[in-house]
Amino acid sequence: MVIGVLLGGLALAKEQLPDFTGLVADNGPAVVNISSKQSVSLPSRLRDLPFPNPPEGSPLEEFFRRFFGEDNPFSEDDIQARSLGSGFFISPDGDVLTNAHVVEGADEIIVRTSDRREFVAKIIGSDKRSDIALLKIEATNLPTVRIGSSKDLEVGEWVLAIGSPFGFESSATAGIVSAKGRSLPSENYVPFIQTDVAINPGNSGGPLFNLKGEVVGVNSQIYSRTGGFMGLSFAIPIEVAMDVVEQLKTKGRVSRGWLGVLIQDVTRDLAESFGMAQPRGALIAQVLPNSPAAAAGLQVGDVILSYNGREILTSSALPPLVGATHVGESAKLIILRQGRQLELTIRIEELPDEEQLATKSSSGDRPEANRLGLVVRDLTADERRQLRLEGGVVIDSVKRGPAASAGLAEGDVILMLDNQPVGNRADFDRILGRLEPGRAVAVLIQRGDSRMFYALKLPNS
Repeated sequence: MVIGVLLGGLALAKEQLPDFTGLVADNGPAVVNISSKQSVSLPSRLRDLPFPNPPEGSPLEEFFRRFFGEDNPFSEDDIQARSLGSGFFISPDGDVLTNAHVVEGADEIIVRTSDRREFVAKIIGSDKRSDIALLKIEATNLPTVRIGSSKDLEVGEWVLAIGSPFGFESSATAGIVSAKGRSLPSENYVPFIQTDVAINPGNSGGPLFNLKGEVVGVNSQIYSRTGGFMGLSFAIPIEVAMDVVEQLKTKGRVSRGWLGVLIQDVTRDLAESFGMAQPRGALIAQVLPNSPAAAAGLQVGDVILSYNGREILTSSALPPLVGATHVGESAKLIILRQGRQLELTIRIEELPDEEQLATKSSSGDRPEANRLGLVVRDLTADERRQLRLEGGVVIDSVKRGPAASAGLAEGDVILMLDNQPVGNRADFDRILGRLEPGRAVAVLIQRGDSRMFYALKLPNS
């Protein structure tokens, strides 16, 4: 009797769980493995290292022969770096969608299909801000995926990823949608789909499917403290990816809308000070000069409550909406200013490149140096990737003052001030503004690969 009940329960559970076999069989052939090679220059100190010459017949001799052959691997000026990723066919004549970071800086890109054919691919275009790249191979009658919509996804819905984790081709992993519209520090213009699907190195660029067999996202990155999967995976919504593809095909580049403000979340304390019933909206911490926001009359301290009729609950919800607005279009904003709601119309301009944006952010109404004697700015997306940081501000210059006395230097990245994390320059300015004169505060900085605390004594006035 008991065995019968258990077997009946197992059968019922099996009926309720999704069956992915048909989905994988139908779509697996359209998913490809991507390998890229690029030449990396070695520092001279490595090229000049003497190649080990272990005693003949020793275990070390066999090790070096097996892995390096007869020649010194460091004797050449350049070595070949390789990266692996995934992608998928979106047209039968060879259009391949993948992540930009999979093919960034590649000298050669090889696309390998599930039936073991290999093709040399060329890059049609790539976009770092969305992490999308479009490749092309010379072939016809290729299997393709069906493009769906991420807008219809619901939290808790089953999804499936196919890719090449760690180079293991045509691997399928399943999970559920954990959240939608996630904003990551390094990618402000992408409303990511968060899942618990097992995504590992090599899965990047592969498709995320719903149970209908439609692609709803492009697997992009994971959140991990170890480098391996930890239950937090992020995919680029397919609408964002296909919009990038269309722009790359037609214009060869991607343009996005731009307001020209630096924003932060409204905390509970700030909401109370603004007379708001609850924290919501995007608080403007800086208006960049010669920007659409400046032209429309937006001011520091304004709280953006809605954008083109879409309510803004957190500051991270605003950049994707602005970025998706076509350049030259007008947008309606509802803002809170000194306790009163106002409606403004703003004409959206094109988002400048990162260098221009950094220049604009570091100029204008920002004081030349703060009371620590520092001029700081936000890290660019490239700097965050290179330093593997999610936040912080970089020191542009050190003037005479407490910071110089303590030993802080240009190029240091400030991660914490007064034991509070610094996500961006708005955070830094807010924390610094609340510190009482004359007290000592701890500052955590990153210098190269090292992190260290410094004690700064604030001036008395």
